[in-house]
Amino acid sequence: MQAARALGYQVNLIAREMIMQRSSMVGVVTAGFENPFRAKLLAQIISALSRHALTPLVLNAEDPRQIKQSLEMLLSYRITGIVMTSASPPLSLARQYLDYRIPVTMINRAANLPGADIVLSDNEAGASSAVRMLANAGARRLVFVGPTRTSFSAKARAEGFTRAVEKLREGGTLHAATLITTSDTYESGVAAAHAIFQGTPQPDGVFCSSDLLALGLIDTARHQYGLRVPGDLCVVGFDDIPASGFENYQLTTIRQDTAGLANAAISMLTERIDAFSGESRTRVVPVELLVRKSCT
Repeated sequence: MQAARALGYQVNLIAREMIMQRSSMVGVVTAGFENPFRAKLLAQIISALSRHALTPLVLNAEDPRQIKQSLEMLLSYRITGIVMTSASPPLSLARQYLDYRIPVTMINRAANLPGADIVLSDNEAGASSAVRMLANAGARRLVFVGPTRTSFSAKARAEGFTRAVEKLREGGTLHAATLITTSDTYESGVAAAHAIFQGTPQPDGVFCSSDLLALGLIDTARHQYGLRVPGDLCVVGFDDIPASGFENYQLTTIRQDTAGLANAAISMLTERIDAFSGESRTRVVPVELLVRKSCT
């Protein structure tokens, strides 16, 4: 080792992997790098991979015109596995990897792919906690806001919202509606607020599928419609991004465990690397209700 340090010797990992016929590289396919939650999840995935001596190759799936070519390019690196997040491309591309016997693990995505493993946040429990929080705060006209047509997570949270309202409904005093947005961004939250507060009757409780949506909605409700949050309106988000704890928002939210999601995904992936065959598995990671001041 002293001689190696003196000579400045560095291990040629590519050559070693060719000799061993086993790669240490794992493809990580994600999108929306500007989204604080996805950025935090990506950091946890990279950290979990490093603890297993695996090297991440991160692929941005933002541009649908490039994604197919980029995913095929990953194959040339002889990757040993792939992790796809909720913002990843169509499942048909995941099948390509499974056909090559490359393990696939998906985070917060719906899939019916034999051999692919899935890690999910407990959206049902999170939605139920959000509805109970709103109801306990006195809200009776509830609205769910989220991109249910394009996001698996938003759809699952909307379904959990509807079931939770049905369980809590007493004598018809609890009313619920759903507003479908195009995305889970701050701008979509602004647009949702205009759609909600320009109509009647106005809600007194809103559950947003993401914190960014909730922040855009809160700002618009306050500054464009003169509503007090809390007071006139209770709001609950989902994710627990850093901005949700800012004093201006103090957003009550459902915290996703990004470390838990990443660790579960990489654990399942390494198990598949050692033994590819077997039934698909699903692991559900608990969520946590964080009570702040937007719903009291």
